[in-house]
Amino acid sequence: MSTNNLVISIDAMGGDNSPKVVIEGLSLAHKRNPDIRFLVYGDEAKVNEEMDKYPSLKEVCQIFHTEEFVHNEDKPSHVIRNRATSMYQAVEAVKKGEASAVVSAGNTGALMAISKMLLKTIQKIHRPAIISMMPHQNGRYVMLDLGANTECDGINLAEFAIMGNIFAKHALGMEQPRVALMNIGAEEMKGKGEIHVAAHIIKNMNSLNFIGYIEPHDIPKDKADVIVADGFSGNIALKSVEGTCTLIMRLIKQSIKDSFWAKLGIPFMLGAMKKLKSNVDPRLYNGAMFVGLNGLSVKSHGGTDAFGFSIAIDNAANLVRKDFIGSIRKELEHVDLDELSQEACYEVY
Repeated sequence: MSTNNLVISIDAMGGDNSPKVVIEGLSLAHKRNPDIRFLVYGDEAKVNEEMDKYPSLKEVCQIFHTEEFVHNEDKPSHVIRNRATSMYQAVEAVKKGEASAVVSAGNTGALMAISKMLLKTIQKIHRPAIISMMPHQNGRYVMLDLGANTECDGINLAEFAIMGNIFAKHALGMEQPRVALMNIGAEEMKGKGEIHVAAHIIKNMNSLNFIGYIEPHDIPKDKADVIVADGFSGNIALKSVEGTCTLIMRLIKQSIKDSFWAKLGIPFMLGAMKKLKSNVDPRLYNGAMFVGLNGLSVKSHGGTDAFGFSIAIDNAANLVRKDFIGSIRKELEHVDLDELSQEACYEVY
């Protein structure tokens, strides 16, 4: 396997309907990214059975047989002790420098635990976070944390802002992303103390375009490009948005189904409906990242299809090419978060 190519390790046994969806996803990703080589970890017989459908894929894949894989119900405390799983070995390939990123559709908690244990956090980063892209009315924004840390202090939130800012620059091509802290109100006195501390820290970081607080209902209105929250609030906000999108699509379909005149208008609405569907298609935003680690670990949605899995690979490859992790390290060289935190705590409390 050529060393001049970008190498990504794959947990072939994670997610629903694996390895079928995973291997088909690799085939789609390879067509768009011919420079990628894959280290595929999983049941060799099952993986080869699927790979036989895509002969050209065999030229860019190296298969490593594993007897075990992580189940959805497995506890993180159990899986981190089992080095024989496809997930563990796929992450370990990144630790050893054999791959630049790992992609898995398996158990989120397990992937986070294994990634954190093997890859460790970047120096000066206290906690890693989960980040992902989502649609707003004029394009996309990024949000973190989406569930890795249920409770965060001001320094954690400031670190998330730094990482989210760099992520938006690389993933969305923005020069000066607008960074906002999610809060229960836009007024300066609203919210918890740690949010106020984070706001004071971020204000004093000249590298960030901080615009203040943002309420959840304003997030889809293109008022910010990076939304920062603790993992508990961020996860609830994410799932609320996903649920609302699903509800709206169902209500539209039901309204058309129940109306004779609406059915007559379907031919005229087809283009608009296709555009709407493409804008909110969750597969286009598949691939949440664990940021803050010494290696790129990407979590694909467990129920996605092959196209969605291929998008997760695209996102991982894009960040590797742009040296996302190196950019975070470089940014942190010029920031003393502990000192800024002490000043902020003095101001707030």
